[in-house]
Amino acid sequence: MRIAILTSDEPLYLPATIDRILHRRAADVVGVFACRPAYGKTGPMTTLKRYFKAFGLLNTLELLRRVVVGKLAAKLGRAKGRFYSVREAAEHHGVTYELIDSVNDPAFLDRLRDAGTDLLLSVSCPQIFKDDLIDLPALGCLNLHGADLPNYRGVLPSFWMLADGLATAAVTIFYVDHGIDTGDAAGRRFFPIEPTDTLDSFIVRAKRESADLALDVFDQIENGTVTRTPLEGKGSYFSFPKREDYRRFRRAGRKLW
Repeated sequence: MRIAILTSDEPLYLPATIDRILHRRAADVVGVFACRPAYGKTGPMTTLKRYFKAFGLLNTLELLRRVVVGKLAAKLGRAKGRFYSVREAAEHHGVTYELIDSVNDPAFLDRLRDAGTDLLLSVSCPQIFKDDLIDLPALGCLNLHGADLPNYRGVLPSFWMLADGLATAAVTIFYVDHGIDTGDAAGRRFFPIEPTDTLDSFIVRAKRESADLALDVFDQIENGTVTRTPLEGKGSYFSFPKREDYRRFRRAGRKLW
């Protein structure tokens, strides 16, 4: 089975997720492709401004500190086995890495075909998939989502679950269709939300569960036991938090870091 991973180059959580998948499946992965955001006016400064508006100055400075310290540690060889970029994780496992502009570019699709791609996995890929990409792999196009779909569709499900005071969380892997987080589920994993969880610690665990779920589903696809379950109910959808949402998050006894 030949797998292509479509993702983004987020430095805090995705490198560990990609590393965990490649640790078992590097020989099957034709490439890890980090995609530039292709919707709206997005970029590092836009992201920081949005983060600042929602979470305030101190949390924004802490985010910047963690990114800068991590990148410096990686450059100085003091990261102690951690990766602070998706590129580092891919190259550590001998897997091709590339930053691409569009997942729907016909030339990129031809490259996936030429590589014999059987399965696509989207891990926080910030682009909308069009028909030609979705239909390209014979075994399907999968996406990981950090909630029990159809609940908590959209952005930052970990934040919203903590704000709502849930005791149990889930991650879902599903087949991509033409809606937003609406395709048939291929699997779920449930795990407890700890009373001491910060958003940071919770995302770390959710990403680890997501990686293990993807690996389980890969095995099921290979041995022919994977099942497709239509998502039932309308569920819920959330966008990026606003300052009043952060206040509710804090009233629930939670912290970002």
